[in-house]
Amino acid sequence: MKLGNKTAVELVADLRAHRISAKELLEETIQHAEHVAQAYNPFSIKLYERARKAAAHADELLAEGLGGPLCGLPITIKDSQWLEGVSCSNGSRTQQDFVPHATSAAVQRLEDAGAVIFAKTTCPEFCLTGTTSSQLYGTTSNPWNTERTCGGSSGGAGAAVAAGAGTLSLGGDGGGSIRIPAAFCGIVGFKPSFKAVPREPCFPSWSTIVSYGPMARTVADARLMYSVVAANNEDKAYLDDLSAHALHPLALAGQKIIISEDLGFAPIDDDVRLTFRGIVRKLEEAGAEIVYDHPHLPSSVIAWATSAHYDSWSFQKKKESPLKGLEKGTLDTLHFGASLTEDEFNAAEDHREVIHTAYTAMFERNASSFFMTPALGIEAFKHTRRYPKYVGSTKITNPWLDWVSFLYDANLTGMPACVIPMGLGDENLPLSVQIAAPVGSDASVLDIAEQLENIIGWDNSPKDSLNEKLTEQPPK
Repeated sequence: MKLGNKTAVELVADLRAHRISAKELLEETIQHAEHVAQAYNPFSIKLYERARKAAAHADELLAEGLGGPLCGLPITIKDSQWLEGVSCSNGSRTQQDFVPHATSAAVQRLEDAGAVIFAKTTCPEFCLTGTTSSQLYGTTSNPWNTERTCGGSSGGAGAAVAAGAGTLSLGGDGGGSIRIPAAFCGIVGFKPSFKAVPREPCFPSWSTIVSYGPMARTVADARLMYSVVAANNEDKAYLDDLSAHALHPLALAGQKIIISEDLGFAPIDDDVRLTFRGIVRKLEEAGAEIVYDHPHLPSSVIAWATSAHYDSWSFQKKKESPLKGLEKGTLDTLHFGASLTEDEFNAAEDHREVIHTAYTAMFERNASSFFMTPALGIEAFKHTRRYPKYVGSTKITNPWLDWVSFLYDANLTGMPACVIPMGLGDENLPLSVQIAAPVGSDASVLDIAEQLENIIGWDNSPKDSLNEKLTEQPPK
């Protein structure tokens, strides 16, 4: 059986029906992954032998009618996520020797569900930027155009899934790090509500804004992964909500959805704006009630950058040689964090409540629980792009600036947010839309995202560019 464009849901069904074995599926995945690795460089570490043992065990379970919901399915996880006994550099040469003594809770749940982890995916040093390049692993490219960024920091995951090297990947999102690469690579990226998915044990930095979540080619696949990692023996609220929605999904017809093209301040290219308006028309045709509004707040970039990078420096400065051996971009970011005072950090943290209150008021005055915007205002840009260093009069030598305007608030408030493709822009690269909702509305967000996905009818495989690239240089 050839993988083709099969989804995770379909492959799990094939495994259960014994139409393919876990070992056969893994070997097909590895063969394709080798092509993808040469073309786009999305993998930090290949775990093929470890995966082969896991696949063999999965076949034993499947033969007995046992195994979890992901039994035998090849997947990837992010380089920053802990897997006991496997190197975890977090994209940095300074951490090449770090081997975790334990596995992150979400990753453990994936393996407990039978998932076969065959590789870890690339990220920038310490996951600090919205693109994926490091001195340790090089640059990861976008499968739609290798001259363009795949986004970041879960960029390797975005490129791998878009190119068909595994149907699922676990990403991490502290400032758009799932949603940026999902948007640029034309796949689905879901940032769950804060704490809906347990992370620890993990690196302590950005502990109040990061969520682990699925990156996939369909919303149904994202829901499948989320149903595994969100399971919690002590508090099953998110899982129970997901199960209830599986039986009675929200209807799009009659649903009121709040719409904003630009949040009142976000830069947005004309092709993004026009494509987004087309999606809004499709929603109206499907019977949704559209209301135009937004939280009436300025850009959250300063609040986000202050909270995130003061925290980054607070963690990094505890090391014996905190700046030794780091890349220039990382140093710039840490220097910015070091320049901040505790009062500035506290003010930024206090402002998070202002943002949360504004979103609560927006949902309440419109009697709606859904807010839809473009995901990003631009298509994937070239690897050589130079970032601006100012936001207004404030100097920030950090590339996560106004082009990520639509994404920060979900991290600062903890809201769930799902990004799905909405079409192609003027440069024939993916454009995406974001659906967000109040904290705890994860299942509802996935419901609306899946129905919107069906309306759009997106073909999420960059087949032409991928096939052309993969036939140029076959793996050695």
